[in-house]
Amino acid sequence: MAGSIRKRPDRGQDAWELRIFLGRDQRDRIRHKSQLFRGSRRAAEKELSRLVLAQDFEPELVPEPETRSWDSSSTVNDAIEGWKRNGWDDLSPVTARRYENVWNVHIKKTIGRERIARLTPYEVERYFRELKAGGAGRETIRYVRSVLNRACRLARKWSANQLPNPVADTDLPRWGIEHSPRPVRSPEVEEVRALLAAASDLEPRYATCLRVIAATGIRRGEAAGLRWSDVAWKDGTLTIDESVIAFKGSAAIKSPKTRASIRQVAVDVGTLAHLESLWAMQQRLAADAGVPLPESGFVFSADPRGTIPPYPDTISRAFTKARVAAKLPADLHLHSLRHFQATSLDAVIPERQKQARLGWSTVHMARHYTDSISTEDRRAADHIGGLLDPPL
Repeated sequence: MAGSIRKRPDRGQDAWELRIFLGRDQRDRIRHKSQLFRGSRRAAEKELSRLVLAQDFEPELVPEPETRSWDSSSTVNDAIEGWKRNGWDDLSPVTARRYENVWNVHIKKTIGRERIARLTPYEVERYFRELKAGGAGRETIRYVRSVLNRACRLARKWSANQLPNPVADTDLPRWGIEHSPRPVRSPEVEEVRALLAAASDLEPRYATCLRVIAATGIRRGEAAGLRWSDVAWKDGTLTIDESVIAFKGSAAIKSPKTRASIRQVAVDVGTLAHLESLWAMQQRLAADAGVPLPESGFVFSADPRGTIPPYPDTISRAFTKARVAAKLPADLHLHSLRHFQATSLDAVIPERQKQARLGWSTVHMARHYTDSISTEDRRAADHIGGLLDPPL
């Protein structure tokens, strides 16, 4: 416990101010305790030592919880700050990072300073159009509205409905067709084959990863979260129950967003052979490093133990390298492989089974009629495998 002493001639010839450090409060502000002492400097120093020692043995004071009144003086920034402290942890790391970026760039120094009680839907909509005129895109403004609406709705609740929510009834600006984002194109079979052929020259784990994505249509994060324990070798299935997201320069594990995303998918024989080769390679790598390779290890991890999941962006970069090497058009993206899966299965299995295989959230009713791994899903896997591995 630190302390300090200083002479106070304004309070008398032998007056001293004794200060001891008490710590920091919830807002990270330094807390001190001061006391005036009269006497010689030596006596003042002894008293300071006594105060510091006594403070060290006092039970630590528990700061009172921060309270805040929500009234006509509350601003939009106050509401967002309150949400950040009380509820932001419920968001996924990616969503929280995106919301904070939108707040800092587009809200904090503009509409964020406005008092909620004085804002009207007209002013909010005008603000949206100012953002559009300044070059903000459709998705950016949609996120701005989402942050404003949620924060103001919470402020209204916290104020016992004394504050309004001026964002609730607002409309977003309209964009013409020329400003609409281009839909992701589903690649042709020949393009996917060329991509996988080019990927064979990449590091084996990334080549296998692209093969698995093309064969199953799983999402990038789901592929990164795949563990060896999720591979059922005898049944030829993969269990999808985790996802990896990029977070602050590293990879974070999260649960699927919906129950429909937790599923099993059948895998064709060719893709299973690629996984078996990668498993053997990982076992050799672990043996060379003198470490065990647990079944809970991540399939596409570069770590000999498999304990570190791959960073999702590395999978996207591997796709780009393979696409460039195969001289394929730039309008093909990693997500295009998911569209390839959906398009290629249109004539093979019913819509409800395709939804189950791809983990779409609209599959809940279909689960009442479809087994986890049905004959239809096995037919889907074999069909995709036949497309990826043409007959010799």
